[in-house]
Amino acid sequence: MSDPFDTSRVHAFSSRGSFAGVPARNLDDLGDAGVVVMGAPFDWGATYRAGARFGPRAIRESDYLGFDGYRPHLLTGIDALAVLNVVDAGDLVLPVGYIDECIDRIGEAVEAIARHGAVPIILGGDHSITWPNARAVAAVHGDIALIHFDAHADTGSTSPAGMLLGHGTPMRRLIESGAVAGRRFVQIGLRGYWPEPETVAWMDEQGMRTYLMNEIVERGMRAVVDDAVAYAAEGADAVFLSVDIDVVDPGMAPGTGTPEPGGITSRELLDTLRRLARELNVVGADVVEVSPPYDGPGEITAFLANRCVLEILNGMAERKLL
Repeated sequence: MSDPFDTSRVHAFSSRGSFAGVPARNLDDLGDAGVVVMGAPFDWGATYRAGARFGPRAIRESDYLGFDGYRPHLLTGIDALAVLNVVDAGDLVLPVGYIDECIDRIGEAVEAIARHGAVPIILGGDHSITWPNARAVAAVHGDIALIHFDAHADTGSTSPAGMLLGHGTPMRRLIESGAVAGRRFVQIGLRGYWPEPETVAWMDEQGMRTYLMNEIVERGMRAVVDDAVAYAAEGADAVFLSVDIDVVDPGMAPGTGTPEPGGITSRELLDTLRRLARELNVVGADVVEVSPPYDGPGEITAFLANRCVLEILNGMAERKLL
């Protein structure tokens, strides 16, 4: 089996450039990096439309600006890439089809980044990767809160094929393993026709805080995020952000595996991510479920995911400079 940290060996679908042109580093040579971007080109946990293995490459490449490692925010003037000393560790080499092996490799890499003292930001890949991502961050930082943007709860007991691992089960695995307590979960943007009532009842029993789209429509995103910030900050010193791009309405983000009409806007997502990263201590994040084969004209989903990463970074930089 190939070394998951050997950047000289990559899949044909892996990235070959760094995020926004930041310095490329190996995981064993991170130096004084404050944030490490890493790709997890993995989609064999998907239950419907595949293609998220191409997500990390699309997220990195969907940028009309120069790959110069320089991104000053128009509103704040802050160049988060410099303030946070962001580097890119490239894409992990993941054996196609071997879910358990890949989950272990991803978890080892994320934990190595966190133990180095850097913040891992993982480019997915399907949502299965949040299971090893958040578990690894919790192993380093302890009792973390998890704020989860998604159309779907991802709390299934098993995948449709009866597997414990898949993109519909990571939040359940995190809770059942004890890595993240149910009372530390905040979910924003859920809608549609899944999961079933029995699973929703289980979520309530765990103390998960869930904000469905109807509540966002009735109260407004700002009020919901006010609650989310207060809930996540209560008793937890660190926060992990997990962004499934399908939280956004498919009219603005069609390139995803399980599109669900009626979601939030791209503007709402970007503003919220920056706010959360500014107001809370973010120690890890992932952006998942970008499936380029289904993207709309102009790669609009990939461009949005790229900006999600930048807005998280800018919020973190604002917090650091306060």
